[in-house]
Amino acid sequence: MRKFAEACEQIAGTTKKLEKIAIVADYLKSSPPEEASVAAVFLSGRPFPMWEETTLQVGGRLLWQVVEELSGKSTEELTAAYRKHGDLGAAAAEVLSSPTSMCGDGRLARPDRAMLGSAGENEDSIAEKSSPTVREVQAAFRRIAAARGSAIKATLVRELLSQLTPLEAKYIVKIITGDLRIGLKESLVEGAIAKAYACKASEVQRANMLLGDIGETLQLAAKGSLAVSGSSDVKMRLFHPLGFMLASPAQSAEEALSYFENALVEDKYDGIRAQAHCSGGEVRIFSRTRDEITESFPELPDALAGLAEDAILDGEIVAWSYLAAESGEAGRALPFSALQQRLGRKKVSDQMMRRVPVAYLVFDVLYAGGELLIDRPLRERARLLDERLAAPRIPTQARPGGVQGLLILESPEPAISAQVIRAPVFQAFSPRELDQLFEAAQARGNEGLMIKNPESPYTPGRRGKSWLKLKRELATLDVVVTAVEYGHGKRVGVLSDYTFAVRDGDRLLNIGKAYSGLTDAEIAEMTKWFLDHTIEDQGFRLVVEPKIVLEVAFNNMMRSDRHNSGYALRFPRIVRIRTDKPPEEADTIERVREVYEKQAHG
Repeated sequence: MRKFAEACEQIAGTTKKLEKIAIVADYLKSSPPEEASVAAVFLSGRPFPMWEETTLQVGGRLLWQVVEELSGKSTEELTAAYRKHGDLGAAAAEVLSSPTSMCGDGRLARPDRAMLGSAGENEDSIAEKSSPTVREVQAAFRRIAAARGSAIKATLVRELLSQLTPLEAKYIVKIITGDLRIGLKESLVEGAIAKAYACKASEVQRANMLLGDIGETLQLAAKGSLAVSGSSDVKMRLFHPLGFMLASPAQSAEEALSYFENALVEDKYDGIRAQAHCSGGEVRIFSRTRDEITESFPELPDALAGLAEDAILDGEIVAWSYLAAESGEAGRALPFSALQQRLGRKKVSDQMMRRVPVAYLVFDVLYAGGELLIDRPLRERARLLDERLAAPRIPTQARPGGVQGLLILESPEPAISAQVIRAPVFQAFSPRELDQLFEAAQARGNEGLMIKNPESPYTPGRRGKSWLKLKRELATLDVVVTAVEYGHGKRVGVLSDYTFAVRDGDRLLNIGKAYSGLTDAEIAEMTKWFLDHTIEDQGFRLVVEPKIVLEVAFNNMMRSDRHNSGYALRFPRIVRIRTDKPPEEADTIERVREVYEKQAHG
């Protein structure tokens, strides 16, 4: 761990990407591939490979308490260190560096440290041991992930940190919180692997995308087995979600058609973007944050099962009105507020499925029949999608507790289908045609339009001008909650006032505070989450882990010294919690400036 921590310090010490890549490459090359593969995962800011479903489930409050206990410092002293650094890992390194916190070997002292060794070992024999390797740290992470209950997790975290020097503990804490904050993106780690093992960066990127495991990718690179073309070692790992292709905003029909002609146009639905992985009778659904959400929509897997070939589909889950379909129409999407009732539930009742029926509107296919399709143009992927959805289904055995396509309930009402629907596609050759399609989409209750270049490949995780979104005229920002406060009146005892920020590179800049827009149930749920993920308790105000994304609407924007962004929102209100969006995809300060300039010029 010492070499890993020292490498991280070097990486943090430069802002130049090529220097960061060189430092990582040298470190990886100097380690055995088995060690380097785990280090690559850690350098990506996570304890386990992306494709794994394992999580530590260690909140900021638990981690804060462990650091406070190990350091012997007061809450005020740890708070002062956190305010100084703005990062719990760096704060931990400072408070753990005090002489009273350390043993003679440079590691952390604790009363029951002898518990870390095997039976019969004493303090002196343990002190002679070197720091754990990165593989041993990952093994400790797995024990923490497997532990049930915060008390056991806290004990295991204490035992891990007590084996480390303050510098090593700094980066272990950062990995636990999920953010190294050293200016190192996973793409740079991919570049370092290519440099260390003399292979093509494109091969590393492709293999990591297909496998969802940068450590396994490194080991293949070290063996010279990374050439994707014809390789039996690099294959698509189903049930590991790919990154989602993203769309850029267009302000008008004229702007949209300035990038390409003969646009393919779809309604922009107000639902949950979802990637469905289908293999025989098994179907799993993932959100844009790459979290599995199958349990929230138990009627959809059986509706998707039985495709003639294994496939990965991209689409939108929406609350859907089938009443229109019964009268001969195609049906229509319901407002997002209806779908919200289905989100975050581990068990969805028959009554809930009937009250809020859903449909999966599919608009792309990324993989089918053993072939990755993302490099093919959209027009060709659209044809392949149509063919696969129209092909006869293979009979599959119903899953336990499944609903086998039709939701049969003990009710005098007719059964409700859980449908997979090919998202309707239109064409537009002029701004006038696009405006007409926009008005029709809004008349159907949808947000606006998706405008796509028919020649575009599918670029996972990237936002360009090949896909555009034209939304209704409503000023909104996707922001990250950084702090929360207790409410007043009927909201005494719950955290209902949210301070939020936009992104500026690796920094978050506060831009406003909102307290309206959420239901009492949502506020209660968020209160529990924020209490479990508090970084700094300031009494009435809590600084929290910046992981919750909100969509916030506002009347106008002002220049202001109140927030470190330099802007403030007037009459902000929360439109919804963006459970489908990670903080890395929140809006930026550049987007704020664009909104302000457009507002200023009418």
